[in-house]
Amino acid sequence: MEKNKQEYWRWTESNWRNPDINPGDVELFTVGIDVGSVSSQAVIAADGEVYAYGSMRTGSDSPTSAVNALNYAIEAAGIDRERVNYTVGTGYGRINVPFADRTLTEIACHARGANYIYGDKVRTVLDVGGQDIKAIHCDENGKVITFMMNDKCAAGTGRGMEILADLLGVPIDEVGDRSFAFEGDEPAPVSSVCVIYAKTEATGLLRKGWSTEQVLAAYCRAMAERIYSLVKRIGMEKEFAVTGGMSKNSGVMDRVMKLAGIERITTQWDTQIAGAIGAAIFGHSLCKNKKRKKRRRR
Repeated sequence: MEKNKQEYWRWTESNWRNPDINPGDVELFTVGIDVGSVSSQAVIAADGEVYAYGSMRTGSDSPTSAVNALNYAIEAAGIDRERVNYTVGTGYGRINVPFADRTLTEIACHARGANYIYGDKVRTVLDVGGQDIKAIHCDENGKVITFMMNDKCAAGTGRGMEILADLLGVPIDEVGDRSFAFEGDEPAPVSSVCVIYAKTEATGLLRKGWSTEQVLAAYCRAMAERIYSLVKRIGMEKEFAVTGGMSKNSGVMDRVMKLAGIERITTQWDTQIAGAIGAAIFGHSLCKNKKRKKRRRR
């Protein structure tokens, strides 16, 4: 095996703490753990507000990934783990979060997280995960009204884009911008709906003399069309928000928005932690209810 081979698919892991919150003033710390097929996030909420988070690559198993994500968030938070009052697990590996008090679906958590990071005007949420795509309608409180999802293939998802980035030798963070860096007309989308065949098709296009940027454009356009076909079926409202790592890929999302004829809402938050935020906020409500019930029994 080739040593020191650059992993073009690898995105930057990160953790963060809110400097405006004094942990000494906090009554309840709740945690949301979102274990996805590609990435895992842990968000620590302080009395229902985001205090700290950790976002990292999912490892070989869900329990270890959950622990690692929490430790990464705790490292940024600067608090003892014993101060955590309640934990909610969500995502692909939610049933394998060993320390979770409760598990909730990623559908519910992404809707609630989008409501938090984008505001209560959000009505349509698109979450493009590592292996599936979800389109969600929610109300002003982030409660799910209806949803649709497509998880038949990794094509059109984050993992599919990682495979293409590695194939073309383009860092994943540069894919979006470089998909627009070519001269001439927009190339036709890659036709294959399977990520394996799409990879083969991309290789064939390079052999035909296509530039790397043209192949990226063709793949991003194909992903955008697949995503849009799902969102169109559920219906898109102008208050449109995107969560997940793919929201950072302008090559895909700008093309989705062009097809839809609308603009998406922007946010300063890292959209990849939306599911974990929703889980942590749900945890705050569940923890408060648990404490109320205990007081009534006394």
